[in-house]
Amino acid sequence: MSRVGKYPVALPQGVTAEVKNQNIAVKGKMGNLALDLPPEVVVKVEGGKVAVSMHHDTARARVLWGTTRNNINNMVKGVTEGFRTVLEIEGVGFKAAVQGKDLVLQIGFSHEVRYTMPDGITIKAEKPTVISVTGIDKQKVGQVAAEIRAMKKPEPYKGKGIKYEGERIRRKEGKKK
Repeated sequence: MSRVGKYPVALPQGVTAEVKNQNIAVKGKMGNLALDLPPEVVVKVEGGKVAVSMHHDTARARVLWGTTRNNINNMVKGVTEGFRTVLEIEGVGFKAAVQGKDLVLQIGFSHEVRYTMPDGITIKAEKPTVISVTGIDKQKVGQVAAEIRAMKKPEPYKGKGIKYEGERIRRKEGKKK
């Protein structure tokens, strides 16, 4: 059993956290985030730290104890530093560009694919083959990156498609004559 929940989350300078009813709000220099807390856990802010504890020691409470602590830690990291995921595009003629609030992808289809940026997320095409997804909510950043990657997953024969930075594609051998 993981005991990650017992470690309090330190609040850096300039970050505040408020607990009201079963809701926690974290404010920092990059923005504000809020989280609805499950009824099995109790969250207290004291002395520049956020402590998470269980109401009763049940299996569900133990699971939510560590999860809630890590969600609060991600909120604190998000409002101080933010999160960033980088995607790489590989393939001849494959490229990306940002036009207003849309990401325009040319990824081997007969038409260009448009993806509208959700609120709170910034997408940049650093190069025609590199896309950067940034924001303060870790879950949202990961979800947007996954949706963009799903438009053209990397295939195992030539490695063409959209992949995460540093992701290794298991290559298959082609047909033999």
